Amino acid sequence: MKNHLKTLRAEMGLSQQALASRADVSRQTIIAIEKGKYDPSLPLAFKLASIFGRPIEEIFSPEDADT
Repeated sequence: MKNHLKTLRAEMGLSQQALASRADVSRQTIIAIEKGKYDPSLPLAFKLASIFGRPIEEIFSPEDADT
């Protein structure tokens, strides 16, 4: 799954650790999601969308999507 997590995190001035703390996950989880090595659970995806104030679809998209 593709994502824009790293870009959004940078726009908000959040470190990986700060985002991990806000999302109640480990920094390693954020790293893995940003690198596309881990797809978040639906509850985690909703939590991240809430943190960034955006719909899930603006943050995550399928690998075969053109975005």
